[in-house]
Amino acid sequence: MRAVRVTSLDGPDAITVEEVDEPQADGPFGPQVLVETHAVGISFPDLLLSKGEYQLKPDLPFTLGVDFAGVVRSAPEGSGLAAGDRVAAVLGQGGAAEVVACGAESVFPLPDSLSFEQGAALPMNYLTAHFALAVRGDLREGQTVLVHGAAGGVGTATIQVAKGYAARTIAVVSTEEKAEVARRAGADEVVLVDGFRDAVKELTEGRGVDVVMDVVGGDLMTDSLRSLAPEGRLLVVGFTGGTIPQVKVNRLLLNNVDVRGVGWGAYAMARPGYMRWQWDELLPMMESGVIDPPIGATYDVTEFGRALTDLAERRTLGKSVVTF
Repeated sequence: MRAVRVTSLDGPDAITVEEVDEPQADGPFGPQVLVETHAVGISFPDLLLSKGEYQLKPDLPFTLGVDFAGVVRSAPEGSGLAAGDRVAAVLGQGGAAEVVACGAESVFPLPDSLSFEQGAALPMNYLTAHFALAVRGDLREGQTVLVHGAAGGVGTATIQVAKGYAARTIAVVSTEEKAEVARRAGADEVVLVDGFRDAVKELTEGRGVDVVMDVVGGDLMTDSLRSLAPEGRLLVVGFTGGTIPQVKVNRLLLNNVDVRGVGWGAYAMARPGYMRWQWDELLPMMESGVIDPPIGATYDVTEFGRALTDLAERRTLGKSVVTF
């Protein structure tokens, strides 16, 4: 079978597609679910893994692929899964192969209303958004969420999950093209990153927002803190802008605001069954159409490296996927 492989830590240009042996259902960790992969999501961890910059550091060579979707070939008894089921799944790495073996706790039912491409866009981004908003952000109905990087995969997921919780969303983007992506994802208002603080002040009549979802980092931090309402929460999710900002903690006491880290992977992996609970929380939103993952570019599996380069150079709108 074909798999997307990293044989040296030289980034996207060094990624290859190779023939490897198919996995077996009886793996070293017990009976596994075998999934025939149809689509794989392009994720920021894949980019970091290709350069050896991610916290997970598998031995070379290894297979990329965090998010994927397909059809169950076989499943252990008692797993709640059966051959022929449409599923989405998430792994630390290894999902970018024509057949994948994984534990049942990482495999989720995919509603018929969603395509395999959309299924591959769901797990990491939407489970991260759910954890950020519902757990770390204490989001409540009627509150307002400011979303940085709102045209990307995590950004569009955050908009839709927030809407599922009946919150108001203000999307922050860098171009008018990205503004349209955020609007299609369901954002109530969209502002450009240049001058976003003043725009937010006007949109909230001076009060500010209850939650800021920040996947960008960089020099946005100070104005994000200043955009918070009293008792607001700034959620630190990532640093796609390339630099890690510093926080002057005196700003936190002025309006009783918080800066909270969002480490979904470490939290979920330490709690068996947690990801499936999250998925079940999101299923009604999928079935109602509130969650409708916007797919950006679609690539052939042989173009996995190019897809990661496009992600690195911030040309990605929505979630990019590759197909077998």
